[in-house]
Amino acid sequence: MISASARLLRLLSLLSSRPSWTCAELAGRMEVTDRTVRRDVARLRELGYSVDSDAGPWGGYRLRAGSRVPPLILDDEEALAVAVGLREAALSDALGGDQAALSALLKLRQVLPRRIADRLGELDDAFVRLPGADAPRIRPGLLLELATACRLGERARLSYTDGEGRATVRDVDPYRLVHTGRRWYFVARDVARGQWRTFRADRVDRLRPTGQAVDIGDPPDPAQLVSRNTANGPYPLSATIRLPLPMDQALRLVPATVGTHRPDGPDATLVDIGGPDPDGLARYLLGLGTPLRVLSPEPVRQALLRRTREILDAHA
Repeated sequence: MISASARLLRLLSLLSSRPSWTCAELAGRMEVTDRTVRRDVARLRELGYSVDSDAGPWGGYRLRAGSRVPPLILDDEEALAVAVGLREAALSDALGGDQAALSALLKLRQVLPRRIADRLGELDDAFVRLPGADAPRIRPGLLLELATACRLGERARLSYTDGEGRATVRDVDPYRLVHTGRRWYFVARDVARGQWRTFRADRVDRLRPTGQAVDIGDPPDPAQLVSRNTANGPYPLSATIRLPLPMDQALRLVPATVGTHRPDGPDATLVDIGGPDPDGLARYLLGLGTPLRVLSPEPVRQALLRRTREILDAHA
C-alpha cells in the first residue's frame, strides 16, 4: 500500500500523460478502488489543480491548464532530454536574457538520479560548441557551477584569467549571474579587497566552494554593477552626456553595455560613456545621430565641436 502523498503524485502523472481517463482505468492502473480515485481527485482540486470530470459510464477525468504546474514523473530518457534542452537554452540565450532556463536546470540536476547525471556529464564532455563571431566560448557545465555557488551562500575560491592573460586565485562571495545578451558575468565580492567585482564567466577557470557560509548584508544591484563596469571599466576616459530622451528611448540608442544611465527628469537621460580618447568618444557621439550635450569632460566637448565644424566646412 503506497502512501496517500505518493498516490496523489502517481495520479497527477497519469492525468498528465494523456487527454482523459475513465475512473475505472485510473483505478486499475493505480490498483485502488473507484472510490479512492474519486477521493484523490477531490484532494487534487483542493490543492488547486484543475481536474475536469464528465458523468456517466463513458465519462472520465482530464487535467486542464490551471494555476499550478503539476509534478512531472520522467523516465531516464525524458529527464536527460529535458536537462540537455535546458542547458542548451541557457548557453544560447534562446529564451532571452533572463535566467529561467539556468534556474530550471539547476533544480533538475539537484534531483537527477546518479545514473542520469553521469550520462549528462558524458554529453558535456562530448559536445563541441562553435561560438559566433563575437560570442565567447563557455565550458559546458560552468554556468551551472556558478549558479550553484550563488545559491549555496558559501565562500568560494575562484581561479580566473583576465583580459591580459594574467591568472589569479582569490576568495570570493558569490552573489548573482547576469547576462547582457552577449556574455554571462559572475558578480561576487572579492574578499581580500572588500569590493564587489564582475567576472566574465568565459574567463573563469575554476570555482571551488570552501564550505564557509557567508552572510551578504548589503549587496549591490547586479545588473547596474555589470552595466557600469562593462560600459566604463576598461576605458581610460569617461564622458557624461545629456540626451533629450526618456530613459527607455535612451537605452535603445545607447545600450546598457555601452553606457550607465540615470534619469534627468521625465524627458531626459544622463549617460556615462567610456572611450579610449576624446576624439574616439566624439566619433561615437556623432554616430548616434541625435541632439545631445556633453557635460564633461571639456576635452570631449572640444573634440565634438571640432569634428562638427569639420563636417560643416566640408559641406559648406
